[in-house]
Amino acid sequence: MRSHTRWMAVASGWSVALFAAGATAAGAQEAHIGKLTGHAAVGRPLYTRYCAGCHGDDGDALGENAQWIDPKPRDFTLAVFKCRSTPTGTLPTDEDLFNAMTRGFVTTNMPQWLPLTHQNRADLVAYIKTFSSKWKTLKPGTPIAIPAESRLTIESILRGRGLYQKMECWKCHGPAGHADGPSAATLTDNKDLPIRPYDFATGSRFMCGETNRDLYRIFMTGLDGTPMPSFADNLQPAEAWDLVHFLRTMQPLKTPEVALWKAWLASHAGELKPIGPGGGAQ
Repeated sequence: MRSHTRWMAVASGWSVALFAAGATAAGAQEAHIGKLTGHAAVGRPLYTRYCAGCHGDDGDALGENAQWIDPKPRDFTLAVFKCRSTPTGTLPTDEDLFNAMTRGFVTTNMPQWLPLTHQNRADLVAYIKTFSSKWKTLKPGTPIAIPAESRLTIESILRGRGLYQKMECWKCHGPAGHADGPSAATLTDNKDLPIRPYDFATGSRFMCGETNRDLYRIFMTGLDGTPMPSFADNLQPAEAWDLVHFLRTMQPLKTPEVALWKAWLASHAGELKPIGPGGGAQ
């Protein structure tokens, strides 16, 4: 009886020590967004209430709701994130995670967490970073430089159209950007789960933003964990802006790019070769 009592006391002591160690680890992690400092210990109950149902108590994307969600929730234990301002293969900045939480993800179950205060979101960022040891051993990448946007002209749009063909964007996104390219049905993410390419007919928002600068950033950083690579080594900045201008013409919006494109097509449509195998240029 005494040995049993002694064993229970030792086991209880271990449990307290392990819990304390976990709490200390969580409490030590911080996030820095502008003048805000997020604290993991404060973010933990917020995560349990708002995030664990999908992302799981351990951040492994195995929450009770995950089985019903497509695409699947982000697995924070891998520390691989789509939306970053940093080069491919690097950790995002705290502000990147904050912005993702604030913006939400179009065409997914991840909403905009605007009802949470800025401080709440900063605390959540800090807690999310406790799920992977990468945050202890690695630093976030340096955000890429985004040069001033080049002037919008029909020549820029046409060059962008040629790049869409040359870089084989159509194989996934489709000739008209409707996510129906020949490779679209075969795509998988870094966990070997099916994933769909972006459909430009969706509207104004992209996966990681809605402005021209956001679109430039997306294909110059890539969407890590997906088949969408970084084109930073393949495109010069001027070419990247040309591609931005063309991609904007694929959206069902009243943008300067769409207006210019439609006006030009009215008298020049016959000069274009179809985008796809063996086509694409004028």
